[in-house]
Amino acid sequence: MTSSGSHNPDGRGDLYALSFPYWLKSAFSTAGGGVRLVSDERSRANAELELLDVDMPVMAQEPARGQYAQVQALFDHGRLVAAHTSVQTGTGIGPSAAARSSVDHPIARRHIGLLGEALSWHGGLTLDYLHEQGEPSYIECNPRMVEPANAAASGVNLPELQVRLTAGERLPSPPRTGRVGVRTHGTIALVLGAAAYGGTRRAVGAELARAIARRGCYRGSAEQLTPVLRDPPSAAAAVFVIGEALASPRGATEVASKAVARYSITPKTIAALAAAMPAA
Repeated sequence: MTSSGSHNPDGRGDLYALSFPYWLKSAFSTAGGGVRLVSDERSRANAELELLDVDMPVMAQEPARGQYAQVQALFDHGRLVAAHTSVQTGTGIGPSAAARSSVDHPIARRHIGLLGEALSWHGGLTLDYLHEQGEPSYIECNPRMVEPANAAASGVNLPELQVRLTAGERLPSPPRTGRVGVRTHGTIALVLGAAAYGGTRRAVGAELARAIARRGCYRGSAEQLTPVLRDPPSAAAAVFVIGEALASPRGATEVASKAVARYSITPKTIAALAAAMPAA
């Protein structure tokens, strides 16, 4: 692990001393906006332009082994009432897990159960990890529910359970877990990922061809973001995003960037909140 300051010229020199590939991460970001995979000189130059020209420290890390996975859980004052584990099968912008498959990872469920119990946690909790044969190496924790569509399709409707918990209902034991092998995806997120990382109309067209032919991560998978058969108006969003991606793959990433900007907290906001807090 190597860290460097964005305002420090020596920090740039550190990057040139590192062997490809590595991840470059800013100290603060939302929805993967401050994370870049540096695999060659071109991606290093892009990462420098996008991350090092901002007055914020960055960190470089060697890639870890394993497949990306996630465990989501719901707690009633430290008591585990529901848990779901899934793995990434398709990459969206961010890069997000825009396609998932439900799996059985008992170690991750046990770990999040112990964490929630130790914290007397009430509500949603999510851990991201890389796994090899179900053995997790944790990389992130979110004190909230994250992207519950695959869990709901697997039989664990976490938003519904959280509403019931908030209303004061005591949810029964044992903890609910979902079915294994349930696949879900979001086509517009996958198309944006193709636009962002492929950068060409050919890459976007290839992703659309896979979606139409139900190949790759679309095989046996249910649409979650724009289920037009259940929700016909959602087709408008799909048509707009796909049209933008085909017209200008590079510009299509601005669609996601603008969406994130509307809800994310900026470093300036954090600094203002920190300055307003009374001294300890």
